[in-house]
Amino acid sequence: MIFYKNKRKRDIMYFGRYENQNLSKTTAGVPVRETWRRNLTTLWLTQFFAMVGLSAVVPFLPLFIRELGVQNQQEAVTWSGLVFAAPFFVTIFITPFWGAVGDKYGMRIMVIRAVIGLGIAQILMAYAQSVEQLFFFRILQGALSGFYPSAMTLIASNTPEEKQGYALGAFQSANTSGNIFGPVIGGFLSVIIGFRSVFVASAIISFMMAIVLYYTLKEEVRVPPKTPRFKYLDYWKFALTSRSLMLLLTLIFLASFGVAFIRPLFVFFIETMVSDSKTLPGTTGALYSLIGIFSAFSSFWFGKRIDTHGSRQVLFVGTILTGTMYIAHFFVTSVYLLIPVRILLGLGYGVILPALFTGISHSSPPEKKGGLMGIASSAQTLGNMLAPLLSGVIASLFSVRASFIFAGVVFLLMLPFAQMQERIKENQ
Repeated sequence: MIFYKNKRKRDIMYFGRYENQNLSKTTAGVPVRETWRRNLTTLWLTQFFAMVGLSAVVPFLPLFIRELGVQNQQEAVTWSGLVFAAPFFVTIFITPFWGAVGDKYGMRIMVIRAVIGLGIAQILMAYAQSVEQLFFFRILQGALSGFYPSAMTLIASNTPEEKQGYALGAFQSANTSGNIFGPVIGGFLSVIIGFRSVFVASAIISFMMAIVLYYTLKEEVRVPPKTPRFKYLDYWKFALTSRSLMLLLTLIFLASFGVAFIRPLFVFFIETMVSDSKTLPGTTGALYSLIGIFSAFSSFWFGKRIDTHGSRQVLFVGTILTGTMYIAHFFVTSVYLLIPVRILLGLGYGVILPALFTGISHSSPPEKKGGLMGIASSAQTLGNMLAPLLSGVIASLFSVRASFIFAGVVFLLMLPFAQMQERIKENQ
C-alpha cells in the first residue's frame, strides 16, 4: 500500500512496509523515483567538505592551544589530547540518539541539522578566548554531530538494493578524500589567513552546503506514517539481542581499531628507514596519504561489486589483503618497497567498511534503520578512540615494527566473525 503526502510543496512518498527489507527499483509494483543519484552526489560533496573542514584543524590545533595561553609544554600536550578527543567521547552516545530522531522525523532534516550544527561549532571555536572554551566548543561539536550516519541511512533507505553497495562505497570515498586533503588545505590556509580564519571559512562552507541540501535533497520515506516509533534504549536493546547485528558491529569496531592502531606509530616506523630528518615529515605524509587515496578509489570503484557479488566475497578479499599487507610492513626495510604495500593496503581497506555498513542496512528494519546506523557509527568511533591508547602500550612492550603484526592479526581475526555472521544470515 502506498501513501502520498505533501509537505512544504515537497513530495514525500510513504511506502507500505513490505515483508522483506529488500529495496528494488519497484515497491509494490510502483517505480521508485530516481532521486538517489542526485542525493548521493549532494551528500558526497557535503561529506567531502565537512571532512575537509574537520581535518583542516589537525595541523595547527596544538599551536592554536598555545595561542590561547597554554605555554607549558606538558600542559599543551595534555590539552591537545583532550581537545582532540572531546567530540568523539560525546559522539559515541549522541549519534544513535540523532539516528532515532531521524527515524521519527526523517533523515533529511537530520542531515541539514548536523551540517548547520557543525558550522555553529566552528564559528564558536573561531572566537574561543581560552582553552577551556575551545574544549567546551569541541564537545558541542560532538553533540551536534550525526551527519555521517544520517546521510548513510538516507542513502541506504532511498537507493535500490542492487545499488546500495555502490552508493555506500562512493559515499565512504568522500570521507576518506576529505581526510586526505583537509590537513593539507588547513596547514596552507593557517599560514596565509591565520588559525581563527580557517574555522570561519569552514563554518561558511558548512552553512552554504546546508542551503544546497535544503533545495536539492529529497527523501522517499519507506515507512508508513503510523508505524510505531521506538525509544533510544530500544535501539540498543535490539542491536545487542540480534546476533547478526552484534557480529557486524564487532567487525566495524575491529576494522576501525586496526587501521587507527597504527596512526600514532607510523612516523616512528618511517624514521627507521629515513636517514635525513628533514625529509621525514614529507615522506611520512606521502606514504600515509597513499592508503587514503587508494582506499577512496577502492570504496568508489569496487563498492559496486558488493551489489553484484555480495558483501561476503568483497569483505573476505578486503580483510585478507589488509591483514597481510599490515604484516608485510614488519619485513619492509626500504621506503620504496613500502609504496606497493601501502597501495595494496588502501585497496583492501577501502571495501571493508562499505561492505559492513551495507550489511547493517540490509539487517535493519526500515523503521529502526537510522538508530541502528548511528550505533554502527558509534562502534566505528569507539575503535578509532581506543586503538591509539593501546598502540603505545604494545609498541613499548615489543617494538614499533611488531605493532604492524598486531594490526594485521586484528584484521585476520575478522574472518571467523564474518563467517559466523554469514552462517546466521543464511539460517535466517
